[in-house]
Amino acid sequence: MKKHFVLTLIFLFAIIISRAQLLSISSPDGKIIIGIETQATLTYTVTVDHIKAVQPSAIDLELMNGIKLSDGLTVVSSAKRSVNNIITPAVADKRRQIPDIYNELTVQFKQNIAVVFRAYNDGIAYRIVTAFKDSVIIKNEKAVFQFAPNSAIFAPLIHKRDDEDIYHTSFEELYKHTALDSLTAQDEMFSPVLIEEDGIKIGLTESDVLDYPGMFLKGTGSFSLEGDFAHYPAKEQITDAEYPEKIVTERAAYIARTKGERNLPWRVLMIARNDKELPYNDMVYRLAAPSVIKDVSWIHPGKCTDEWIIGINLFNVPFKTGVNTASYKYYIDFAKRFGFDRIMMDAGWSDYKDLFKINHNINMDTLAAYAKSRGIKISMWTLAATLDRQLDSALKRFKKWGVDFIMTDFIDRDDQKTVEFYERIAKACADAKLMIMFHGAYPPKGFNRTYPNNITRESVLGSEYNIWSDKPSPGHDVTLPFTRMLAGPLDYEPGILDNATKEQFRPINEKVMSQGTRCHQLAMFVVYDNPLQIFSGNPSQGYLEPKFMELLGSIPTTWDETKILEGKAGNYIITARQKRSNWFIGGMTDWTARDFDIKLDFIADGRYQMASCIDGVNADRYASDYSLTASEVKRNDILHVHMAPGGGFMLRLVKK
Repeated sequence: MKKHFVLTLIFLFAIIISRAQLLSISSPDGKIIIGIETQATLTYTVTVDHIKAVQPSAIDLELMNGIKLSDGLTVVSSAKRSVNNIITPAVADKRRQIPDIYNELTVQFKQNIAVVFRAYNDGIAYRIVTAFKDSVIIKNEKAVFQFAPNSAIFAPLIHKRDDEDIYHTSFEELYKHTALDSLTAQDEMFSPVLIEEDGIKIGLTESDVLDYPGMFLKGTGSFSLEGDFAHYPAKEQITDAEYPEKIVTERAAYIARTKGERNLPWRVLMIARNDKELPYNDMVYRLAAPSVIKDVSWIHPGKCTDEWIIGINLFNVPFKTGVNTASYKYYIDFAKRFGFDRIMMDAGWSDYKDLFKINHNINMDTLAAYAKSRGIKISMWTLAATLDRQLDSALKRFKKWGVDFIMTDFIDRDDQKTVEFYERIAKACADAKLMIMFHGAYPPKGFNRTYPNNITRESVLGSEYNIWSDKPSPGHDVTLPFTRMLAGPLDYEPGILDNATKEQFRPINEKVMSQGTRCHQLAMFVVYDNPLQIFSGNPSQGYLEPKFMELLGSIPTTWDETKILEGKAGNYIITARQKRSNWFIGGMTDWTARDFDIKLDFIADGRYQMASCIDGVNADRYASDYSLTASEVKRNDILHVHMAPGGGFMLRLVKK
């Protein structure tokens, strides 16, 4: 009797195992392991250095026709492969060559749905793959991320607008640092977010978002987050605001209508043992689809000026300043003098609703000819709804003026229809050989690899907020490299030259100051990934400090290599970047003064001429105070740097 009972147990256990297959894939170095279980629901875990960093987390997909991944979950097959490649990015915002090394497991289920898992040495990712003959309507995707107890989070919580649903956002929020289980289903956020566990940091976001809505995240009241997706827009209308934009007034019962055979976006978890590993992580770029643009020779990163934040409030000039030809000629001369490639003509050069109604104070033919004679490009701001309506004719006009870069603004959505708008605009600009930057936009999430002419994006609470709030504090500034920057380049628009301490700061329109020191602003040009950096300071002030502006103008915007020397999210960061044989080192701190010793063991042998711009001795009281000196250094020298409260520094090492 006992023998038969044991045999029965063995038989039942075998059935359970056959139904709930245990699969796994490890990173190339073996330190990260993804475990996959197929019971009633597909779940996965992530073990890092023998510690379970991600608890069982569910994956599911539901179609409107009733097909559901988790219904009768059965594994048809599984296959592994290993990849060791080098990616050469069209635009090198971190490094000139990107090793792409991973192990991959594809699990095929009976419903013509597969899930692909990838394990890298610096994180993991998964995506759902469908193989239906006909197009499908996706009702919902389930993406659960369960973390260890007592985890904390840096979360960009969305503040709902009064007259729009929660999915309308400019993707510009502060990052709240809080216990993960303090967030409930009413707490909606966009990604990336940063999870802090004991000894492990996890950056959570997505990549390769094409023809599909972006993933928002919700709290659960526990140590988990759940993916949330804006449903497809059923009805839209144009607002009557100063900057009109399309908003959704009714949504469908599904999130996407799409082709039946396709890859869904990657769900990405970047893994680090300490904070300073995170800003260097470029998994999102690696996971994105390769460039659809074959010839990228016309894509030219560089530096641009912008006048909107300071309200063109120039001084020491013989003309009346404003949105006019004389002011923009002044900006062109400034760009030429200090090593910038182009100027931006921001909102106001035309009627917001009609790109062909030029401001009567501007002669575009005169400006275009003058810019060309000075070797400077002109760039144009546009309203997204207007650009969409006048796209073909507007791009032709821009090309006539010699424009090679445009911005489009006030999109504020990432549902499927809006994501398609990004693709359509980027493709049209690529066909016209124009670079584009999206403002009021979701983070790049790999789009900048697929469309490298989308050279950068905003999706950050940046310099413009100094006009009307105190939100862009030094603490916020040193949170961004560990959060928002994980999803790709960001357009913060640094370089404000009127600087203030915490006590002195006031938001004043057209007399805009920044919180923190001048060197804090300067360091952003090194610390933040952005192949097309935009200087937002007042050029009239810049002319009074030519040595400072020459140093700022010499900073590259693309890099051969990047090293994060020190870093703690929300506290401080020190970044070293290499361009050919030269190095640029930038550091920033929050409102706490800090001292660091930097050992130059990462530079090559030989001697370097160093330009050093550091917080002045009185920067704690007069934030615009700085010291600019020259000296000679060599490999293994140790440099002591002091950062004032809200301070920073920038070092340029030119090999002799």
